[in-house]
Amino acid sequence: MLVLALDTATSTVTAGVVSLPDSGSPVVRGQRVAADARKHGELLMPNVLAACAEAGVALRDVDAIVTGTGPGPFTGLRVGMVTAAALGDALGKPVHGVCSHDAIAREACADRLSGNLIVVTDARRREVYWAGYEAEGARVTGPHVEAPAVLVERLGGFPSVAAAGERADVTGLPVIGPATAGAAGLVAVAADALRAGADPGPLRPLYLRRPDAVEPGARKRVSA
Repeated sequence: MLVLALDTATSTVTAGVVSLPDSGSPVVRGQRVAADARKHGELLMPNVLAACAEAGVALRDVDAIVTGTGPGPFTGLRVGMVTAAALGDALGKPVHGVCSHDAIAREACADRLSGNLIVVTDARRREVYWAGYEAEGARVTGPHVEAPAVLVERLGGFPSVAAAGERADVTGLPVIGPATAGAAGLVAVAADALRAGADPGPLRPLYLRRPDAVEPGARKRVSA
């Protein structure tokens, strides 16, 4: 099975073509990664086409699409999700959404850690997104959005041996890779559903914050 994997939940724009065997780990056949927090829209499709070219396949050859659903800032995150949905509709392929932190954890825990893992990414506004995982990569808490100081306080109740993600350094724990979600990790999270041919659920972004824009209230009367 050939899977196109996308993620724009962080400042990094990732696109990859991955072979998913009937058993065993996903194998990356082509991948492009570009780091630019302000050019998700400009970089994603060129990365998709370059990854396909590296893998020696056309877009129509993929069997399914997997996209990271965050947590991530609104503008960047929706680029990947909307692109995945549009490609799925145009190609007639199923689109599976997975938590981007889960993908990072799946790769970080590939060699089995001796304890829990924390995944931390940049939420901007002096905050971070984070989630906690067991050594095998199963998520047990989060994702949350909080100030780094609050996260550090919470680590007392979730002792961990390492941290991964682009803001892993705020934890004070040993930092391991990857910093962002890779194609192999994204497909690994969705592997069971892909192999079973399960119908994907609706794509739901993990923004974690309420939107800044709100509907205007009723107009105030200016006369008695």
